[in-house]
Amino acid sequence: MDDYLLVGYMGVLRTYMDVPSISHCVVDLAPANEFDMWFEDPAAVPVGVPVLAVGFAATDVAPQVDEMARQGFDAVRLHGKGKMPGGVLLGFEPVGFDTGTWHTWRCIGDLVTDVATATGIRPGPYGLIVDEPDARRAAEWLNIPENGDEKVARWTSVALVFRDSGCFTQV
Repeated sequence: MDDYLLVGYMGVLRTYMDVPSISHCVVDLAPANEFDMWFEDPAAVPVGVPVLAVGFAATDVAPQVDEMARQGFDAVRLHGKGKMPGGVLLGFEPVGFDTGTWHTWRCIGDLVTDVATATGIRPGPYGLIVDEPDARRAAEWLNIPENGDEKVARWTSVALVFRDSGCFTQV
């Protein structure tokens, strides 16, 4: 995971599918402040709330920054805060940005099944893709216009690391 950049931390208050995610569609996130869900320091996440470190592949940063800018959003966060921290790598989540929020392959239609049918790539423990090359391949498949969803112009795969994975069930 040396080629992944830490973009920040999120505090997961509750999940709706018992899987970690950066998407408001499937998790409730603790707010860092009234404008932002991202924490700069994991120690700032409220006590007792599981901490999720989120990383983007360095090669995905520039294209995603361009897409977010095209939509009128500042993507300075994606330039990274350094290397990913230690912890439990839960897996990789295909996500895409749309008008101020992140969507996951779980919240739009039945994209998890569509990806599995077309590529053979299935979620592993924690409902995430275990193998990083498979996660990148899933995002590439979702980026083919007729495969993904028109809400998301660019799909990418993010690395999710928890300090304590006990809050999620391996599905």
